[in-house]
Amino acid sequence: MKKLLVLTCALAIAQPAMAGNINIGNLGTQTDFRNVSEDLGSALSYKGVVPAESMGVTGFDIGLEVTQTDLAKSAALWNSLTGSDFSKLYVPKLHVTKGLPLDIDIGAFYSVVPTTDIKLMGGELRWAFMPGSTTMPAIAVRGALTKLSGVNQLTLDTKSVDVSISKGFAMLTPYAGIGQVWTNSTPDAATGFTAESFTQSKLFAGANLNFGLTNLAIEFDKTGAAQSTSFKLGFRF
Repeated sequence: MKKLLVLTCALAIAQPAMAGNINIGNLGTQTDFRNVSEDLGSALSYKGVVPAESMGVTGFDIGLEVTQTDLAKSAALWNSLTGSDFSKLYVPKLHVTKGLPLDIDIGAFYSVVPTTDIKLMGGELRWAFMPGSTTMPAIAVRGALTKLSGVNQLTLDTKSVDVSISKGFAMLTPYAGIGQVWTNSTPDAATGFTAESFTQSKLFAGANLNFGLTNLAIEFDKTGAAQSTSFKLGFRF
């Protein structure tokens, strides 16, 4: 587990081949801006990295998380945006989830992407309307939002709704879900581009492995055309 913690911390501060601030005005066309917006909407939308079952009133989950997203539509554009060539975006996060009464959980994260001007925060409210049992799976509905800050020429936020299912087996709890993500991406007027608003479908699956207080989770997500992998290491009780 110590090696996993070191690896997660290393990933959290590593942003391969990416440096500099994002300059939207360097894009060539409105289509370029749309492609960048779609990949950012996929990468920066909320990823819970938790099973569907409620944590209960005393439950608490805190972890260091890293999300890697393949830039499916805009990889060739990021040299213009930042002066660096790369095809994956890494977003480290501090992620906290707390259990509430009535099988409701609340969660939030904060992120600063090293060597860039990207800052990101988000939150979720999740209700396990079928709380699950030793024989039955849990099913939950979640509403979430995220907001980008720090990029002078871009305002971007996402809202999402999804339904997930999970079933625990001793220390291991696999889960999966489906949902929709709504993205609003507004450039500064000086760039000459116009705002884009769009909806992307979302599919995700993952697993949570609990070793008492120490917790490891992994989640695979496909939002629109972009695929993401999230790792989280922390404490869950």
